[in-house]
Parts: sequence; C-alpha cells; structure tokens
Amino acid sequence: MAQKPSIPKGTRDFSPEEMAKRNYIFDTIKQVFLLYGFQQIETPAMENLSTLMGKYGEEGDKLLFKILNSGDFLREATDEQLKERNYVHLTNQFCEKGLRYDLTVPFARYVVQHRAELQFPFKRYQIQPVWRADRPQKGRYREFYQCDADVVGSDSLFNEVELVAMIDEVFNRLGVNITIKINNRKVLSGIAEMIGAPEKIVDITVAIDKIDKIGIENVNAELREKELSEDAIATLQPLLQLTGSNDEKLATLDKLLATSEIGKKGIEELRFLLGHVAELGMKSTVELDVSLARGLNYYTGTILEVKANDVEMGSITGGGRYDNLTGVFGMEGVSGVGISFGADRIFDVLNTLNLYPADTCTSTKVIFANFGDEEAKASLKYIMALRKEGISGELYPESSKMKKQIGYANAKKIPFFAIVGESELAEGKIALKDMTSGEQLHLTIEEVIAKLK
Repeated sequence: MAQKPSIPKGTRDFSPEEMAKRNYIFDTIKQVFLLYGFQQIETPAMENLSTLMGKYGEEGDKLLFKILNSGDFLREATDEQLKERNYVHLTNQFCEKGLRYDLTVPFARYVVQHRAELQFPFKRYQIQPVWRADRPQKGRYREFYQCDADVVGSDSLFNEVELVAMIDEVFNRLGVNITIKINNRKVLSGIAEMIGAPEKIVDITVAIDKIDKIGIENVNAELREKELSEDAIATLQPLLQLTGSNDEKLATLDKLLATSEIGKKGIEELRFLLGHVAELGMKSTVELDVSLARGLNYYTGTILEVKANDVEMGSITGGGRYDNLTGVFGMEGVSGVGISFGADRIFDVLNTLNLYPADTCTSTKVIFANFGDEEAKASLKYIMALRKEGISGELYPESSKMKKQIGYANAKKIPFFAIVGESELAEGKIALKDMTSGEQLHLTIEEVIAKLK
C-alpha cells in the first residue's frame, strides 16, 4: 500500500492563487524597500551553528533546527556519552550546521565577512525563509518568510524614524490598519535597576514579552520562578500598565526613572523618535508600550512591534536597534537597526480581511480558443504580438469543445477570451470577449493591444 503523502507540521504548500497573493505582498514590500534606498542581499539557508548559537537567548537556542553531520555522525561518540543522553553535548558533537532562525544574525555575519566591500552606512534588505522548531499554531509556523530591512554603521535615530515611516507606507499600500508599538531596551534596563534587579534584565524582558500571549498574572508567576522578590514584582506592575497619551507616558517614566542614567537615556531616545514620527502625518497609530520587550537578547535601544487592528493575530512586524551584534564576530562598535515583516502572518491578515486587489490572481490576460491547426497557427502569431507588448496570453493546447475551453478560462479567472475561427481568419480580425461583461468585439490585433493595455 502506497504511503499517504504529507508535509511536516508547521509548513504549508501554496497554490498558484496563493502564490499570486504572496507575491503581491513581497512585491509591495520590495517596492517600499527600494523607495527608501535599501539594496538586496541573500544568505544561505543554513549557517554554522557557531554563528547561530547564543544569539537568541536560551529559549531561542532551543528553537534552532540543527542539521546532523553527513556520514557516520556517531563515530566520535563514546558508549558512555550515549548512555548519559546529554542531548546538548551530543547535539554539539553531531551537528555543525543549523537552519537560520532569522535574517539578522546571518546579516551580521555577512557584514563582518564582507566589510571591505561595503559602503557604510549599509542599507540592505532581504526576503527569504527562516525556520524555528516552535509549536505550530494559528499565525505561527516552523517555516516562514521574513522581509528584513536593516541599516548598519550609523548611530543616528533618524534611521528609526525612517523605518517607522517605511512600516506605515507598506501597510498603507496593503490596506491594513495597524498599531506600531514602540519601547526602548534602555528603559527596561532602567526599570530593572529601579526594582533592584539589574542582573535579572534578561529574565524580566523574556517574561514581560509574553504579556499579550499569557496575561500579566502568568507573567508574574514566571517572574517569581526567576526568583524576583514580591516587592520587585509589585513595583513593576504600574509600569507595565501605563495609560494616557505617549507624552503622558513619557512624563510618568521621567519621574519613575529619574535616578537611572540608562533609563533616562532610553526616555530621551523615545522622545526623539516619537516626536519626529508625530510630524510625518502617518496613518498608523503609534503607541508607546512599556510592556513591549521583544525577547531577543541582541536589542539594545529602540524596539518595536506591529499589530493589525482589525484581526486577531500576533505581531506582523518587529525590530529594533542592536548596538554591537557584529562584535560577536570580531567587528566591534558597529551599530545597527532593522525591522522584519512577517510575510506569512501578513498573508493570513490579508486573507482574513480580503484586501487583495481584484486582479491579483490573474496570471493570463487573454486566452485564444483552439479550433484546429490553421486557426491555432494564426492565434500563436497574435499571442506573440501581445507578449511583445507586455500582455500575457496563451493558446488552449487542444482543439476541444468550446464549453471545455471556456470552462478552463473561467477556472483560471482569465478576463478575456479570444476566438480566431474561419471568418476571423478571412477578415484578419479577432473576436474578443470580455468574460466579465459578456461584451464581444471584432478587432484587429492592433485594436486588441490598445484595448488590453
């Protein structure tokens, strides 16, 4: 009995119609990237594990897909090591490579490896798949695409302003109403200082980053597990539930973090970013959210996430500043800031809200009926003339019944159906039918080109 075909959990096949919709998203994002002066690169699907490990925090490391060494990967393992079942040690011994977890760490590796060839500040974009060994659920996949834009080699906060404007432009073009949530890791460090637990900054950020997913009570329980005192947890509560306008929240933070130098620096950066963004006249809502933490360890300044306002979905875009990510690869002092659009979640949002343009899934503009060799030969000449003008066309391959040929055109949502029969051959014309209105015209090829263009 033949095995029933399947795909791994957390991955998806995409039909031609779905690919047309995805390409609409990719093309929209790519156009905005180019509009803002970003250049495209690509990096391999797999990286050395030494490149990936230790860059995403303890939880992130657990979600890395590791690749077994080729050949006899058990050769170097002793019986004692196998009996111990120490998976961390064995993984390091059996696996030298892993699938990339995101595009940012491979980008940092790329910058260091190719620094002599780059002009700084370097603005790059990258649209490629990434892999995470996460538990599949709605809006969360094990294989998904990221669309990243980063600027490295510049400390200027105007880079952050531009990235926020770029987010607004992308979702304005896609027709999605969004809220851009902004915070600063320096503010979070200041909060950790204020509650007397500066050494717990990683534990605090990892925990509070889950507020939207598990609620504040479960976050507090996780903080207790990380041995934060009850006083520290109590002091943290009002900070995680600030209300009011962005200016009012900043004023409250000014008072609460008055004795923290790093906290005050974070507030200063937030005030600069929010002030300049407010003057751009963006359509998106921009909100200071002190509970926003983003669990990745490499962020050092601005952090941001985007939520769709009209559909329940996790973050559809995120990013932030990382002051020394390239330092782990031997290139100190290179600041960077970037954002990543989650194309798969954006795809789900646009599907839910039905926001695609009507012609998104139309791959062929006109199809020519096939009545036999002579008619098909003439039709092919017309089709080539159309293609030279950038108009997509195809010939139905077999001389089948008209009902079948029209059914094919309808199934593919082809908007125009062309007929070249005996009378059309004699007249040198084409019978062109609009499949939406039903209107049929007899036109020359020049007239067809003018109409379809």
